[in-house]
Amino acid sequence: MITESTLDFTADADPAIQVVADPNCAWIHRLPLPLMNTALTATSVHQPLAGLRFAVKDNMNVAGIATTAGCPAFASKADTSAQVVQQLLNAGAALVGKTNLDQFACGLNGTRSPFGAVPNAFNPAYVSGGSSSGSAYVVASGQVDFSLGTDTAGSGRVPAGLNNIVGLKPSRGLISTRGVLPAAQSVDCVSIFACTVATAVQVLESAMGHDPLDAYSRQLTLASEAFPASFKFGVPDQLEFFGDTQAEAAFQAAVLRLQAMGGTAVKLDFGPFKQAAQLLYGSALVAERYAAIRPFFDKHEAEVIEPVRSIIAEGRQYSAADLFDAQTQLKLLGQRADALWAGINLLLVPTAPTHYSVASMLQIPVELNRRLGEYTNFVNLLDYAALSVPSAMRSDGLPFGITLIGRCGSDWQLADLGQRYHHLTGLPQGATGLPLPAPQAIKGLSVKASSQGSVRVAVVGAHLSGMPLNSQLTERGATLVGSASTAADYRLYALPNTTPPKPGLLRVAAGQGSAIELEVWDMPLQHYGSFVALIPGPLGIGTLTLADGSSVQGFVCEAEALHGANDISHWGGWRAYIASLQSAAA
Repeated sequence: MITESTLDFTADADPAIQVVADPNCAWIHRLPLPLMNTALTATSVHQPLAGLRFAVKDNMNVAGIATTAGCPAFASKADTSAQVVQQLLNAGAALVGKTNLDQFACGLNGTRSPFGAVPNAFNPAYVSGGSSSGSAYVVASGQVDFSLGTDTAGSGRVPAGLNNIVGLKPSRGLISTRGVLPAAQSVDCVSIFACTVATAVQVLESAMGHDPLDAYSRQLTLASEAFPASFKFGVPDQLEFFGDTQAEAAFQAAVLRLQAMGGTAVKLDFGPFKQAAQLLYGSALVAERYAAIRPFFDKHEAEVIEPVRSIIAEGRQYSAADLFDAQTQLKLLGQRADALWAGINLLLVPTAPTHYSVASMLQIPVELNRRLGEYTNFVNLLDYAALSVPSAMRSDGLPFGITLIGRCGSDWQLADLGQRYHHLTGLPQGATGLPLPAPQAIKGLSVKASSQGSVRVAVVGAHLSGMPLNSQLTERGATLVGSASTAADYRLYALPNTTPPKPGLLRVAAGQGSAIELEVWDMPLQHYGSFVALIPGPLGIGTLTLADGSSVQGFVCEAEALHGANDISHWGGWRAYIASLQSAAA
């Protein structure tokens, strides 16, 4: 195993806090050169994250660098890196620095830090969300490929929803928290921020694993089959948006989109979830926040900013008996919630019910922060997995995100559905303006071979994820297998006078074509006929040869229809061609 002593540390080992001159207050410590595991880069060991740059929230240890948790008086140099940081370095990722946070990970808004308030990536007058504020901002602004946050009450989801990025909150215990300063250790999770679900999943694959030195690490078996094509998703029977009509409309549009993907909305009694959420700060459970930093807090209470100080101090007033009472109450609420899962596959909620300006948050810090956690606080308490994905851009230019919540172990299932949903939105990556890349197959899900129940079909144009006709696949329960390309024996043409614009794929003589990008989908056999009936001439379905030599049913075009059509083969695929048109128009 690679240990910290074998790493080539390019960071300054001075334990003093080195606050970066960052007008957006996102960084606390920016390394002069990326930190990499050079002991592995010089070998032939496979590094799945090679080429990816990342940041970590500054409540995680990085060897040789101070950990502040957003409190200068708390800062101390770490001797070793957190287990999850080490695993990502071993996987080839390069660490860029450590990010700002709500002090001691106590907050959901991003303003509770002596290092400054982190702004929203789309409008600096608004909050970024917290406590993983800096980690979300540096991903949304394109400074890193992914980042790590932590999530106790929603800190790995709220900043994602407010900044148009993906926030993956894994099942509790799936990623080690050893070397991460606890907020409430029994429910803490390391979370992942990225611009795409595919990147977040790629990171999770390297970050997960049982750690016997972490008291709360677990050996979990994740569900390996996708949600059914016709799935049921729960929606709270009473939705609260605190007067934000734009957020309310965006959520209703999200419900309709999931229904178009094959889902059926089921109204649920949200009472048990809401009551569980209230226990996190309104019962003896808050004592765990005090326990996390008790030696420091008892000596340096005055060094902790408000309202963090008051929240943590509240934990002192409870007895052990009070804690047992709260835990029993939580278990009973969990029993009530379990009964609701019998009729659904997953739960859909807004990631955050509204946006707040920085000025408003500073004026009413406790109540507005509480509102941001309306749909997040219960998730870890009740042992669920969750994935926040972008859903819409509001007319005021602010993002709106949704969260898919599943039972413990549903991580890959949520990722599969969340990726398909995200790509249907057509939204850019974070605040970068870059289009979403092609989706990727979720490796943790087993793909059943096409047999009696389904047929595999390849699409090359308007039926691709995020394209205008993709709904013709999803409404029939088709599921994405993954991206691929044809053998180099095809040419792709932009057909004239088609609405929406469509390409035509033609097989040519060996050596005279190009490899054309496509997606492969699994279509339930009973719906395949109705899908084919929608295909207008001169397009049709034929047999395509893929780059790996396999064959699949897919879209082809009659040669006679291509006279005068524009040969776009040099773009390598329809998605790249459409992006070129959009760039030219801009």
